[in-house]
Amino acid sequence: MPISSATPLQSPSRYRWVICVLLFLATTSNYMDRQILGILAPVLQAELGWSESEYGHIVTAFQAAYALGLLGCGWLVDRIGTRWGLIVAVSLWSVASATHGVARSVGQFALARFGLGLSEAANFPASIKSVSEWFPQRERALAIGIFNSGSNLGAIVAPLIVPFIALQYGWQTAFFVLGAAGFLWVGVAMVLFRPPRASERPVECNPATTSTALSWRVMLRRRETVAFACAKFLTDPVWWFFLYWIPKYLHSTFGVELSGMGLPLVVIYLFADVGSIGGGWWSGRLIGKGLAPLVARRRVMLWCALLTLMVMVLAYRADLWVAVAVLSLATAAHQAWSANLFSTVTDSVPQAGVASVVGIGGMAGALGGMLLAQVAGYSLELTGSYVPLFIVCSSAYLVAWGVLRALGGR
Repeated sequence: MPISSATPLQSPSRYRWVICVLLFLATTSNYMDRQILGILAPVLQAELGWSESEYGHIVTAFQAAYALGLLGCGWLVDRIGTRWGLIVAVSLWSVASATHGVARSVGQFALARFGLGLSEAANFPASIKSVSEWFPQRERALAIGIFNSGSNLGAIVAPLIVPFIALQYGWQTAFFVLGAAGFLWVGVAMVLFRPPRASERPVECNPATTSTALSWRVMLRRRETVAFACAKFLTDPVWWFFLYWIPKYLHSTFGVELSGMGLPLVVIYLFADVGSIGGGWWSGRLIGKGLAPLVARRRVMLWCALLTLMVMVLAYRADLWVAVAVLSLATAAHQAWSANLFSTVTDSVPQAGVASVVGIGGMAGALGGMLLAQVAGYSLELTGSYVPLFIVCSSAYLVAWGVLRALGGR
């Protein structure tokens, strides 16, 4: 049964924005730690002799662990709470990130990526559940968009600092520095992060459904869960592809070296930030004008799906900055799509099952990412062309939107 849109129990607490900032910073750390591999991939391939398929295997190790972790972490966060779920997760992924600095073989890097994926998986289930606990329905997509923009900030900051550290002190030091940065968040969160008190919950939900965590079996029977998982399976791989292959695409197609990688990536992910926050704001505005939440989310997502069709332009050899412009629009559309897709869970799923459903959907997205990583590695090794991959990426969102429309309920 969808969450009721009744009037909130009381006025929202201003402390919700402190929580949102903490979620934003955790997500920033999360993405800096995963983005560093894509930035250093040309250097690591040259120094360690990886093939395209071996690089695909390393990426797949992260995706496999992320899929397992999402399923388990969503279930765990619904039981131990968001505070300890995030604090433990950030501590573990910071350790895993630093261990990349001592890896040398493909197997060792794959093992380090597996540990990183397993622990980083807790971030989104815990963060989405925190938003459902602290924010009223109209603000949820905006709050999700704000904290999710941390993924883009991480993708911006990483290419600015990682090349400098790697060129000055070696690529190993870059992994050590970013791994250590996560523990700063842990120290702050130990003091500031907490679940809302009873008087701070402005949540539109049926209290009878929130007292105990719901089982996977119960949640998997819901059409909303199936629709969310299918949409994540189809569209998450596109984001993973952007994250891990954009630096390689710019290097192989336009000859962009490590020292020149920063500016194009900063532009691309700045636009992604705009999309993340703007997409959440847009659906909130439509809700404020009287549209039902799911209708508002889907309307924004349809525009995002249409915008991503521009990726097909990259099937033709374009100028560097034309490619950057197209990728900027595509990443902005993805993040606007993502903010609204996550919000559909808080709109239609009992609060006690939010983290579990986010985990189930995230697992489906990670499995799709594993599949695309393997396809991308072998496709590039055999053909040397990004054209088939860009065609797949550009069309995935319209297919996913159709699935959501058919299965997602009213």
